[in-house]
Amino acid sequence: MPFRLPAAPEPTHDEAVQKRRDVKPPNSPRDKPGLHPRNRHRNGYDFPALVRTTPSLGRFVQANPVGVPTIDFSNPDAVMALNAALLRHDYGISHWEVPAGYLCPPIPGRADYIHHLADLLGSARGEAVRVLDVGVGANCIYPILGVAEYGWSFVGTDIDAAALASARRLVEANPSLRGRIELRHQASRRSFFRGVVQPGERFAATLCNPPFHRSQAEAMAGTERKIRNLTGRKGAPAVLNFGGRNHELWCEGGESAFVRRMVAESAEFPSSSRWFTTLVSRRENLPAIQDALRRVKPAVVRQIELHHGQKKSRIVAWSFAAE
Repeated sequence: MPFRLPAAPEPTHDEAVQKRRDVKPPNSPRDKPGLHPRNRHRNGYDFPALVRTTPSLGRFVQANPVGVPTIDFSNPDAVMALNAALLRHDYGISHWEVPAGYLCPPIPGRADYIHHLADLLGSARGEAVRVLDVGVGANCIYPILGVAEYGWSFVGTDIDAAALASARRLVEANPSLRGRIELRHQASRRSFFRGVVQPGERFAATLCNPPFHRSQAEAMAGTERKIRNLTGRKGAPAVLNFGGRNHELWCEGGESAFVRRMVAESAEFPSSSRWFTTLVSRRENLPAIQDALRRVKPAVVRQIELHHGQKKSRIVAWSFAAE
């Protein structure tokens, strides 16, 4: 039977802020080892609290075989509802939705990037800390989390005009985001900073979540494996539970080629950002990326390991300014 709770009144703004300040949810269903100590999802999802905040999530919540509430993570609608509930309950975002087919990101992992970036910046807070999000996407998730957690301001860029239009709707629909997030169109599919970073412009950091796969076929094969792992069914249809347009999921040469091009172009803008950073999901891509970094001779290179349950990835960061 679906797990349901009675609807509760919508929280006031002050109540929502207080909820975000709470340290840990009571009786959280599971621990998520490896997440950053400041990550609000470190202790799992408090489904009763989430359903009280967002009653529409209730129809997707059900007890697992040991009686713990969960959702079917292979169901795109359930994942979307969970994300909207998490953003409302934990970050005060009253309106969040993504157009059909666009990436619906897992919130805990995206929050981890933001918290580790804050550590790199010395946990700096406030809108004077400007961050450039290369590939902001229709979901605008990194700016949303960065504004909510640290009060940073963002410039988000994307090659997809429809994705930018979606991100603008999210900014306009949530008062806490207005004036904190600027969105710019990147006209060139092979550029990262050219055409969007203005002369003399300075950022505290850049961030990026590169396309993971090298081709559409590889992306679909990866999706089939993920759905098979979630459902335990061989031959399960490749429904993208987290969505994703082609340019969000794959590019020619995959993650390695994408990051190596970014590294090379960063050397043309050495003073535009204190730190350049990117996710790197595949460990086997690191040697080629490290070679690319050696060629541009940054003053500092760092690698930050991330652990999300069984998934391991890392942030690669470099700076042309001496520490």
